[in-house]
Amino acid sequence: MDLAYLGLKSVGEIKRNLPLSELVEMAVQRGEGQLGMKGALMVDTGKYTGRSPNDRFVVDEPSTRDHIWWGDVNRPVSVEVFDHLYEQVTNYYNSNDDGLGVLVFDGFSGAEENTSMPVRFLAKKAWQAIFVNNMFIRPTDGQLTDFLPRFTIINASTVVDEEWKAHGLNSETFILFHLGRGIAIIGGTEYGGEMKKGIFSIMNFRLPLKGILTMHCAANVDMDGRNSALFFGLSGTGKTTLSTDPNRLLIGDDEHGWSDDGIFNLEGGCYAKAINLSKEAEPGIWNAIGHGALLENVVYDEASLKVDFSDGSKTENTRICYPLDHIEASVYATGKPSRAGHPENIIFLSCDAYGVLPPVARLNPEQAMYHFISGYTAKVAGTERGVTEPQATFSPCFGGPFLMLHPLKYAKLLKEKMEEYKTNVFLVNTGWSGGTASSGASRMPLGETRKMITAILSGSIQNSSFENEPVFGLEIPTEILGVNSKILMPRNAWTDCGEYDHVASELVAKFKENFDKYRNDEASFGVGGPVL
Repeated sequence: MDLAYLGLKSVGEIKRNLPLSELVEMAVQRGEGQLGMKGALMVDTGKYTGRSPNDRFVVDEPSTRDHIWWGDVNRPVSVEVFDHLYEQVTNYYNSNDDGLGVLVFDGFSGAEENTSMPVRFLAKKAWQAIFVNNMFIRPTDGQLTDFLPRFTIINASTVVDEEWKAHGLNSETFILFHLGRGIAIIGGTEYGGEMKKGIFSIMNFRLPLKGILTMHCAANVDMDGRNSALFFGLSGTGKTTLSTDPNRLLIGDDEHGWSDDGIFNLEGGCYAKAINLSKEAEPGIWNAIGHGALLENVVYDEASLKVDFSDGSKTENTRICYPLDHIEASVYATGKPSRAGHPENIIFLSCDAYGVLPPVARLNPEQAMYHFISGYTAKVAGTERGVTEPQATFSPCFGGPFLMLHPLKYAKLLKEKMEEYKTNVFLVNTGWSGGTASSGASRMPLGETRKMITAILSGSIQNSSFENEPVFGLEIPTEILGVNSKILMPRNAWTDCGEYDHVASELVAKFKENFDKYRNDEASFGVGGPVL
């Protein structure tokens, strides 16, 4: 295998698609991590325990610039700066002969064969090679024979940009995408999620231009491979937890496409949040921990190696990375590709720390567009430094940081597909009920939320009578089997209805302020926002 086309010439031995067991052994021997719970490899990602969105840039070049949604998400960087840093990265690989050589993983993004993208990753850390082996679709030996990558990510996590101010960057860390050349370079951060979300961003560029919707969502089907459902939601809303259901087969927990043939996973693994994980509440994720899985930034006892999943002292963003076949109840584990037919139901998940949104509501098409474009959830006190009160967060299409095109491009594709395939849409609040998160109110019990999800997927919720709530004009079921009816209408769950009205008006104002940036498109697009 020759990497000279990347400018890599004296890189030592090239180790391509090594067996997982060999990579794990290599990581332990090199001190990158240690074996812990059920044989999983425990690693720390250093200074960065999450993505660095302010350090992500896209090269401004003629072949792609007219398509890009330029702004805070896609910041432009010149070809000259990219070339300068690319030379630093390749020099690092060419001169850093540490006996490891270069770890290469070749695989695919996209389980739909005719739209799948061959991807290549280069790494100098064994655990990063394990990460991409877990997260992307692993090739057969036959597919490796004539493998030609459409996009390559070169991870040089120890390289920093000492001239970042002169280059117009935000720090010495850089994540740069050159769409025209099909290459991204990473420096200054070890966090594995940059590679995962980097490829998702590329698929968000490529596929919608072909009329295929890419989505930041989970997906599952019933045990017969029918009645597929999509779960949209930002981090912390329960997307992975609720889609990993022992009574259904998981398609994937985070990234999917929707074509004329149905839905398909973009990945070959899961990247689940580990904070407060328990076997009782999330048995599917708990049981996925084992040899080959990665435990990122978890706190554990040095002597016993026992993990304390409740400890967020390193970060609230502790993670577990594992291949899909670690989930017994998954389509992939049955030996089939991670695909399904068109979804019958779409669920928008929101963790509303204000206690205003209903636990479950049925959306009409206009409301679905509004809430999809808004992509609302809330940060809770304690999850980030400086957050002492609930903070509303809006991310268009529930995936703003990964969108390469304008959000309305994705929203229009969703609307077209919903209408063509007659898909139902529901909003589910996994956040607080009866008050705000800072008032001492309780978060919605996971068991209650699961009952609501079951009612949606079985269709039994459609047999309920519905009434409109006064804030967003959403249709609320008056009863769901096994659920306390008092909590279904959010205002009724508050002891002080006047305080509810006050908080609701404040939240509506935040929704309207966020949506102002799309106001010029509203008349032609058709959306249904708050009625308060």
